[in-house]
Amino acid sequence: MPELPEVETTRRRIEPLLRGRTILRVEHDAPHKYRDTHLAVGRRVQALSRRGKYLMLHLAAGDAAEGDPHDLEFIVHLGMTGGFRLEPGKHTRVTLETDAGTLHFDDARRFGKMAVVRPGEYAGMPTLAAMGPEPLSDDFREKDFVALAREAGAVKPWLLSQKPVSGVGNIYADEALWEAGIHPAQTRLTAAEGKRLYRAVRDVMGRAVEAGGSSLGDGIGNYRQHDGVPGAYQHEHHAYGREGTPCARCGTEIVKTVLAQRGTHSCPKCQVLKERA
Repeated sequence: MPELPEVETTRRRIEPLLRGRTILRVEHDAPHKYRDTHLAVGRRVQALSRRGKYLMLHLAAGDAAEGDPHDLEFIVHLGMTGGFRLEPGKHTRVTLETDAGTLHFDDARRFGKMAVVRPGEYAGMPTLAAMGPEPLSDDFREKDFVALAREAGAVKPWLLSQKPVSGVGNIYADEALWEAGIHPAQTRLTAAEGKRLYRAVRDVMGRAVEAGGSSLGDGIGNYRQHDGVPGAYQHEHHAYGREGTPCARCGTEIVKTVLAQRGTHSCPKCQVLKERA
């Protein structure tokens, strides 16, 4: 599933194609998944931003806007396999035409969603409404994170909840926990563990963004950009998807387990589960 690095890369790559352009047509056949997209027609894209794993097109109000004089947000969640393409394909779900060209939203497994809403009106998107700070922003503060981690349950599901920090999914949770030397099921982190994990989250996310995210091929919907360029951070993975290979730190084989119904990768020697009184 595209996580923060992949969505941020998407934002950076398609922004030149959309910023300042007027949306002429949004075509799809699933109004329950792509809600109120007709409201975007006739509006100019003022900017593109990202919040966690959500991509946002900020739409200006104007005379051509249908029935709503306010600015709007066109929110896109890529789901597991969603991504934009320059040409239509067999998995194209949405066609977005502007006065400068057309982008096609492909989504093999159909988990992607879109919605056009008033800015900040996220009642139908509870994860977005309750999302924690961005991991590469000044709002993500070590002191706050460490305090929350001291009371947390199993740390990987806690990270995946998006509440302590936004944008961390299965891939980067495994990578950050490996880097911090913390077992994915560890509860109630000590101050030292919380500080290590805080630094690891920032480090892993920063490097993954610079590498353009991770492309992991399963033959269906492999993440890549609109022009076909894949990410490169998969070549730096130390835990995720590396079960049966030697740990880069100690040589012990990386193992795969299931935690909270998610495949989870860790080193049994470097990441020991500790009992807490």
